[in-house]
Amino acid sequence: MTTLELVPGLVTTREAIAAAYGCGTFQGIEPADDAGMVFVYSDPSAGAEYGYTFDGRADDDEFGPLYLYTGAGAKGDQKPSGRNSSVLTHAEKGRELHLFVAHGKVPGGGAMQQRYVGQMVLDPVQPYEQRWAPGADGVLRRVLVFRLRPVPGSTLDEANPIEPATQDTLIELPEPPKASEPAKPVKVPQQTKAKDKQTEQHATAQTTATVTGGKREVIRREGQLVTAFEAHLKSLGHTVKSFQITVKGERGTLVPDLYDATDNALYEAKGKSRREDVRMAIGQLLDYRRHIGAPPGLRLVVLLPSYPSEDVQDLLVTEGIYLVVQVGDDFEGFPLPA
Repeated sequence: MTTLELVPGLVTTREAIAAAYGCGTFQGIEPADDAGMVFVYSDPSAGAEYGYTFDGRADDDEFGPLYLYTGAGAKGDQKPSGRNSSVLTHAEKGRELHLFVAHGKVPGGGAMQQRYVGQMVLDPVQPYEQRWAPGADGVLRRVLVFRLRPVPGSTLDEANPIEPATQDTLIELPEPPKASEPAKPVKVPQQTKAKDKQTEQHATAQTTATVTGGKREVIRREGQLVTAFEAHLKSLGHTVKSFQITVKGERGTLVPDLYDATDNALYEAKGKSRREDVRMAIGQLLDYRRHIGAPPGLRLVVLLPSYPSEDVQDLLVTEGIYLVVQVGDDFEGFPLPA
């Protein structure tokens, strides 16, 4: 093997990376088992060919910088197995994850150049989001959008931001998206084999690697709540769907938790019943309603794991929003009033 020093900003080719680390050259996710590394190649322009533009640096959230990367699989639902498993289990197996983005063609040749962004780690709180997009055959299918964070000592300075949507879109989903399970707790590595070209300027900010179990617990509880209520609705013969929304000029997608087509009711769930959680749910419901071409009589509902304070309940009544609360195996507030 040849040697190749990974420095953020380095422009190279897949062939050079393969020669140095022993991975393949054709797939978006290329494990290099002997080197203990996984290489991820992101090309947002290629994603646009299939009608989705999920890849790129997303807006920072409460835990810091975030890069979104669509998983492997050109047709049919993407699964958390195969090459996608290489990303999902990289930290658990002690493998480094390195991100490259497409950087135009080699001068005078047809090969695509790759610009090295840096060493990443899969978000241990929410490893991926489930989105829907057409496959290479044009059939709508589930895709996994991985959430990558720079490891301490690395940055996303070399990453391209997600391109804003060029038009408003509304996709009616055949079922609600499934929440990803939190990643197993692992020790997140410092930047190792990769070299930092400006180490002295990169103060290590807090990332999801240091997040305690609180956020993980909320995500798990919210997902379990939606799954349980969806099963309850289906047991009663209700048709359950959701929507995927993009807004012209904005990055990312909006996805309501659940739409009960039988009752014409749109639900937003929260893993806790605090005032701030309910207020967020109210805002989300009002925003979603604007974009889904609300059918006449659409009802908005907040789904919670316990009752909020009486004042928060009064707030929901004032805004004309229904409340459904899980109590044991039952859901109080459901069926909704006629």
